[in-house]
Amino acid sequence: MADIFEKLVKNYGPIGQHRERAHGYFAFPKLEGEISSRMTFRGQEMIVWSLNNYLGLANHPEIRKVDAEAAAQFGLASPMGARMMSGNTSYHERLEAELAAFESKEDAILLNFGYQGIMSTIDAVCGRHDVIVYDAESHACIIDGLRLHPGHRYVYKHNDVEDLEKQLERATALIDKQKTGGILVITEGVFGMAGDQGKLKEIIELKGKFDFRLLVDDAHGFGTLGKTGAGAGEEQDCQDGIDLYFSTFAKSMASIGAFLAGPRIIIDYIRYNIRSQIFAKSLPMPIVIGNLKRLEMLRTMPELKEKLWSNALKLQAGLKERGFDIGNTNTPVTPVYMKGGVEEATAMCMDLRENYKVFTSIVVYPVIPKGHIIYRLIPSAAHNDEDIEITLKAFSETKDKLDAGAYKVEAIPDMADAR
Repeated sequence: MADIFEKLVKNYGPIGQHRERAHGYFAFPKLEGEISSRMTFRGQEMIVWSLNNYLGLANHPEIRKVDAEAAAQFGLASPMGARMMSGNTSYHERLEAELAAFESKEDAILLNFGYQGIMSTIDAVCGRHDVIVYDAESHACIIDGLRLHPGHRYVYKHNDVEDLEKQLERATALIDKQKTGGILVITEGVFGMAGDQGKLKEIIELKGKFDFRLLVDDAHGFGTLGKTGAGAGEEQDCQDGIDLYFSTFAKSMASIGAFLAGPRIIIDYIRYNIRSQIFAKSLPMPIVIGNLKRLEMLRTMPELKEKLWSNALKLQAGLKERGFDIGNTNTPVTPVYMKGGVEEATAMCMDLRENYKVFTSIVVYPVIPKGHIIYRLIPSAAHNDEDIEITLKAFSETKDKLDAGAYKVEAIPDMADAR
């Protein structure tokens, strides 16, 4: 019999294999100081484009005050226990009611974490006879939720409504053959890597032809899209057609936790059947009270979203003017697509950080195909014009170096000594 640990140390995985050289720099970097557009990395101030602090709420003085007062009053232990047993409070129920009203749904349920929450939702809603149809570029949390699903699942090409229709035909045929089960379609309001919105309106129109329910993960759309910030459904004027609306507090709300909103009878079913919440401690009181304040500011301070979009549009326009490919983004998420290998990408990333003081995340093989580089920039209401101009200059100059072959190196630099 083999030691179960043996296979782990022999193969750390496609990303883990680089851990000794990358840890602390390309992977698990430490950004220090107060969360803002500028933070400290390895002792140097950086313009940071890697945080989902869309509305700049992370260190807003009103938020900090409410968080501190709630922590002082209740501590992190309160309430004790799972909500079903002993951890329910009026604050939790108030936050659920306010979220439901904001999203124009009958009810909502709080979830302890976004990643865990969407997985658990899929598990609670779908049984072995049900069929799930999902977008090919769905986030990892959705994919992991699908792994829990004992029934069939069909994937459709990203944002390809014609292919979705084909997969719905397959799903419908299977359901008809089984004579039991239903269909759940899963997509995202905003795809967090490419920044394009899910084609919610077109998907909902297919309900006239097929019998299915729609679950939308709108982690990046909540607070950033729509007239009031209610998300991609509001932006596309089709919120009523979304059966289950999911989002996390970890982005626009700069907090922790998540929620699911939908018909009261369905949310009530989920409330009594979602195992990760039934058997988990309730969200701590300071987080719930802090989220109530964040939601209030999201609703009543449209200038935060306006500033976010002003910065996003300036950044995106500047990149396009300089000849950069930012794909089809129609949200603040700003990808920059380039050609190059892993070694070139890491060398370019180091140049941006060490010599231009610009901190942004890179995505390379094996996450994307070989020969491609994606920088993902996340503008926020906390950024300013100077941040944008410095960054645009840095990208222009480093792109020239990339094209000239200046970043061709033999291997990823060893960052172990930098820790």
